Amino acid sequence: MSAASPDSALVIGEALIDVVERDGRTLGEHVGGSPLNVAVGLSRLGRDVDFLTHVGDDDRGRRIVDYVEQSAVRLVAGSTDADRTPTALARLDASGAATYEFDIVWETAGTPEVSPPLVVHTGSIAAFLAPGCLATAALLDAYRTSATVSYDPNVRPALIDDREQAIDRISRLVAKADLVKASDEDLHWIDPDRPAEEVARTWQELGPAVVVVTRGADGAFAVSDAGTVTIEAPPVEVVDTVGAGDAFMAGLVDALWSRDLLGRTRRDALAGIGEATLGEVLREAARVSAYVVARAGADLPRRADLRQD
Repeated sequence: MSAASPDSALVIGEALIDVVERDGRTLGEHVGGSPLNVAVGLSRLGRDVDFLTHVGDDDRGRRIVDYVEQSAVRLVAGSTDADRTPTALARLDASGAATYEFDIVWETAGTPEVSPPLVVHTGSIAAFLAPGCLATAALLDAYRTSATVSYDPNVRPALIDDREQAIDRISRLVAKADLVKASDEDLHWIDPDRPAEEVARTWQELGPAVVVVTRGADGAFAVSDAGTVTIEAPPVEVVDTVGAGDAFMAGLVDALWSRDLLGRTRRDALAGIGEATLGEVLREAARVSAYVVARAGADLPRRADLRQD
């Protein structure tokens, strides 16, 4: 595969297989993982992407490798040395609601052998599950000297035994990030006693230039030094919401990339983003997310899909 360009993204985090069951019967297995979706989403939008993950050299792991490589994402060396590929078992009840059971180990060590990226993204399980979360945080410190850092907590309560420790780890990564995206559900789990905008503003004061909060059908808002910007969700007939937040995250990074607001030398420009530009960025991200919710599964769009949609 070709080498990374100077304008590339590095995504760090889990890839897994979602196994869906109902009444003890397996309905299907699908490639998943929040960071994986962001990596694929950025690549399908034409961005140069490296992906550091932790899967096994087994049938499920090879399926993941094939999936990301078909989307022109480069796997970082060492990403396939896990003992087994992680899974998330989703058990559906009679109404279709799912409860989750995870089988995942997250480990990573060393510095990836990639060209210095313009932006580094991480989130979800990779950001709070030991032991790999500690290495993830160290990598963000290392790359922040040259790259924009983006972060999506994408909380997975089923994997969290120590809530306070998880919240502390999330807060530390928020402070390292330039761009944070979270759902209103994430913020309610983290701080159920305060409104989402208040929590987002508190996070923004820790260091990020922009904190974005998605609210499903109610749209999204962002807080920055310029103030609070709110957008409505695009009208769309929802098939399912799998991957919607990850698509929004990829759309955010892509929109900022298009406006030359990524990279260490553009950190001040990102911090000074105006309300009008921030609104445009949110609307572009929402359009990427709307494309995904109108289709079954996390089917991330290509640039041409958005022009036709």
